[in-house]
Amino acid sequence: MNTFQITVSDRLAVIALDRGRSNPINHQMVKELTECIKTLANDESIGGLILTGKEGFFSSGVDLIEVYDYNEQQSRDFWVDFLEMQRTLVAFKKPMVAAISGHSPAGGCVLAICCDYLLMAEGKFVIGLNEIPVGIVVPDSVFNLYAFWLGQRKAYQYLMEGKLLNVNEALEAGLINEICPPETLMNYAEKKVRVYMQMNPITWGQSKLNLRKGLIDKLSGDQTDTLNKMLEQWWSPATRTGLQMLIQNLKSKSTAAK
Repeated sequence: MNTFQITVSDRLAVIALDRGRSNPINHQMVKELTECIKTLANDESIGGLILTGKEGFFSSGVDLIEVYDYNEQQSRDFWVDFLEMQRTLVAFKKPMVAAISGHSPAGGCVLAICCDYLLMAEGKFVIGLNEIPVGIVVPDSVFNLYAFWLGQRKAYQYLMEGKLLNVNEALEAGLINEICPPETLMNYAEKKVRVYMQMNPITWGQSKLNLRKGLIDKLSGDQTDTLNKMLEQWWSPATRTGLQMLIQNLKSKSTAAK
C-alpha cells in the first residue's frame, strides 16, 4: 500500500495514514483503504483495528489540489468510490478505534466517525465537516453518520455552518469520546480496542451491525441522484472559482511550511 502503513500485532491491525505531510485523501488512498478494510474484515486472524495518522494530522480531508484536476469521469469515479469506502468502514463488524493524531477536517472527519470510539490528541487541532463552505454538496449519508454522533440538531447546524471544532469543543459536543496526550494516544487506543476484542466476537460484531443498520442501509442504497447533484455543483463555475482560490491558499501554505 502506498498511502498508508499497516502493522499487525497479537490480532490487532494498525492502519497509519501516510501520504504527504497532511494525509490528503486522493483516489488511490480511497481504493487502497477500501480494499484493505475488506481484507481485514474477512481475515479471521484479525480481531480489531486502529486507524490513525501522523503527528499533527489525522487527515486534512479530500486532496482538493489533485481532485480538482480530475476530469468528469475521474471525478464521478472518485466520489462513487469515496461513498463506497465510507460504507465499507461503517459496515466493518470488528472493533475499530480512531486515534486522531491531529487535524481532522472534512474527509478526515468522515474517516474518524466511521469508527466505534474516537480518541483525539490534545493540541490546537480541529475536527468537523466544512464541505458546504468549500462548495461540496453534503449527501444525506454523511449527515446521518454525523448525526449518529452529534444528534440531528447539532449535526444539521454544524454542517450548514461548516463548523470546525477544536479538541475541547469536539469532546463537549460528543463528536469525540476522549482526549489524550499525543505521546500516549496509541497506548490509549490499543487499551480501548482490546477491551472490545475481549468480548465474544460474534455477539459484539452482530450487535454493532444491528445498531448501525440504518447507517448501513442508507450507504448501501442507490445514491445516483445524490451523486449527480454533487457533481453538478462540483462542476459549476462558482464552485470551480471558489476551489481555485482555496487551492491557491493551500499551495501558499504548503510553500511557506517548507
